[in-house]
Amino acid sequence: MTQAPHTDSQHPFDLALALEPAGAHRFLGHTSQAYWNMIGPFGGMTAATLLQAALRHPERLGDPIALTVNFAGPIAEGPFEIEARPSRTNRSTQHWHLELRQNGEVTTTGSAVFAVRRETWGSGEAVMPDVPPADTLPGMGGFAPVRWIGSYDMRAVRGAKPSAAVGTEHPDSLTQFWLRDEPARTPDYAAVAAWCDAFYPRIFLKRAGFVPAGTVSITTYFHADAATLAELGDSHVLGSARAQVFRQGFFDQSAQIWSASGVLLASSHQIVYYKE
Repeated sequence: MTQAPHTDSQHPFDLALALEPAGAHRFLGHTSQAYWNMIGPFGGMTAATLLQAALRHPERLGDPIALTVNFAGPIAEGPFEIEARPSRTNRSTQHWHLELRQNGEVTTTGSAVFAVRRETWGSGEAVMPDVPPADTLPGMGGFAPVRWIGSYDMRAVRGAKPSAAVGTEHPDSLTQFWLRDEPARTPDYAAVAAWCDAFYPRIFLKRAGFVPAGTVSITTYFHADAATLAELGDSHVLGSARAQVFRQGFFDQSAQIWSASGVLLASSHQIVYYKE
């Protein structure tokens, strides 16, 4: 039986996204243990929360088309403050400055572009990978002590975990898996922002083992309107990610998020620090 999507405000994702207005362009929030990584919040949750501040802002125009998040410093467990300020509003686009502070220090900076979408001619050149359906694959195990993975139902197609002998080089860095929130939740833009960072660092796969690494900056592009996201309901989406180059302590990571029907919902690109 198909599980009904979870839509009320008590979903763990909605609780983690909860923001309290605290004056002009300011919101107060709190980290969530449900989306905790090894030493801080899951980066996708941080990106989603920054975006949520702009989404909740009374001056918001349209829906997000781009989001850039720069992880400048660690975020500790506890309260934080977000500034979401519209820098410029045009007739159909709006540009945002985003900043997360904790204990008086800036931990995360970002920017976003919102736009009013209009019906126009369109064409897609990217092609969804040919993969088995989600319901034919088992759930993917997590990485202890990473807690946030338990907030998602992941079903691996390939690249779930390093399979080569530790210390050897895997032939590629490609991971593909089906993904949805757990419990199931009808997605919105904040959920998509988190999905785009739901891949473990590509160097774990390429080097077939754990390497200290962390995202420095991620940019996400949203290709679907709100109605398209709402139509997904409780269905899985397909995530695909790979790196192009590992060099001098940094590597890139490109990702795509597809609906089960083959619609490209979002794409992202990030730069990641690693240490040997």
